[in-house]
Amino acid sequence: MKKIFVKDLKTGEFIKDLFLVTGKAVSYKKDGNKYIVITVADKTGTIKGVAWDNVEKIYETLCSADYAIIAGNITEFNNSLQIVIKDVFAPDNDSIDSSDFIPSAKADVEIMFERLLKLIETINRPYLKKLLYLFFNDDNLKTRFKNAPAGKKMHHAYLGGLLEHSLSVGLLADKIAGHYKGIDVDLLKTGAILHDIGKIEEFNYQLFIDYSDSGRLLNHIIIGAEMISDKIRAVSDFPEKEALLLKHMIISHHGTREFGSPEPPKTIEAVILNYLDEIDSKVMGIRDFMANKDTVLGWSPYHKIYERHFYKADYTDNNG
Repeated sequence: MKKIFVKDLKTGEFIKDLFLVTGKAVSYKKDGNKYIVITVADKTGTIKGVAWDNVEKIYETLCSADYAIIAGNITEFNNSLQIVIKDVFAPDNDSIDSSDFIPSAKADVEIMFERLLKLIETINRPYLKKLLYLFFNDDNLKTRFKNAPAGKKMHHAYLGGLLEHSLSVGLLADKIAGHYKGIDVDLLKTGAILHDIGKIEEFNYQLFIDYSDSGRLLNHIIIGAEMISDKIRAVSDFPEKEALLLKHMIISHHGTREFGSPEPPKTIEAVILNYLDEIDSKVMGIRDFMANKDTVLGWSPYHKIYERHFYKADYTDNNG
């Protein structure tokens, strides 16, 4: 059983605990001797490790397992914690609890899924509703949709993340649709719910979250468009034009070719979906970043991708 997590590690500690090994490499010191650099993880984060001694034995153990019991001292290097590894042991696989290593959504998955079904019931056009239920009445697809992450690192990168993100974007679509005239509300909500459906196939998450072969070769946009096309063929009265407009929303929801969309949004509904997806993914990604990093006087560490610090304001005095 795992006893200590990455987020709780402190400089000066000696640890001996189970970690998931996500990366390993052999390097060479100036004198030509080998040393090992590894990355290990659990559900709370990742940490680098370095082994200067006992290199051959440690590397042999690391090569034969995805998980390892790491014994070593926690030190600080370049303003980050690292493990100076003294020894590595192969674990008893029966003692490994995968929930210690892959984070999960904080919200209850079953409650979120019930909210998604209620949102589907607000869609008026029968063929759109039938399409959605072809996905969510399929036990295999439903289970995978509930479990899948929505990202590897950037946002909703945890089990249940795909459901949480899809529900959030769907609810945002429901709220904003009535603000503008001439919006196809049913189509917008359907596209919002299904926009990331391809992520069911894009990620593997048995040991840790990473891209599947199809995820790397095709990505979730292409996979999702194909999945929707397959289901539409099972809906006898689905209008050809609406099928085209729905698939356009899926392939354009990243906004530009630079960010992975084969085409940019060319309908109002597709434009709205692109921005709603961006709002939800960025807000949650930034929130997760701030929650997992120590703040200094209210400011987060520097976010390399967004090229800025974020201020964590205290709003408790403004909530009455």
